[in-house]
Amino acid sequence: MASLSLLVNDRQRTVDVAPDTPLLWVLRDTLGLTGTKFGCGMSLCGACTVLLDGEAVRSCQTPVKDAVGRRITTIEGLAAAGNPVPAAWVEEQVPQCGYCQSGQIMQAAALLSKTPDPTDAQIDAAMDGVICRCGTYQRIRRAIHRAAQVKGGAR
Repeated sequence: MASLSLLVNDRQRTVDVAPDTPLLWVLRDTLGLTGTKFGCGMSLCGACTVLLDGEAVRSCQTPVKDAVGRRITTIEGLAAAGNPVPAAWVEEQVPQCGYCQSGQIMQAAALLSKTPDPTDAQIDAAMDGVICRCGTYQRIRRAIHRAAQVKGGAR
């Protein structure tokens, strides 16, 4: 066990965990931030996506030691910051089962931070690693375009 200092959703947190513990379990079990979901545990489905310094990462395969000194943003932090992606998800009625949605939203937020007015092809490429078992990909694309408009990136 080690005492590690983390910046999570713009709040400094100290956790006592093994440095190789997956960030997912530190967020969920130690810090109680359960919006980040466990999907496959192998970094294949994207349900566990969070942002590290604005980059989308799979928290199930990211050791917590790799997050020390970096800015961690979870779905809870994204919503609290007023990011337009969660609202666009609701407006476009994206979720069905909803399980992948926090990962989808985090991946979309990372895309829009780098590409404010993405094309359909850019959206498809960026979202490729986050699986929606319900197949709401068309609604996901519409929600990303809507969020881009709100952010002022759309043509």
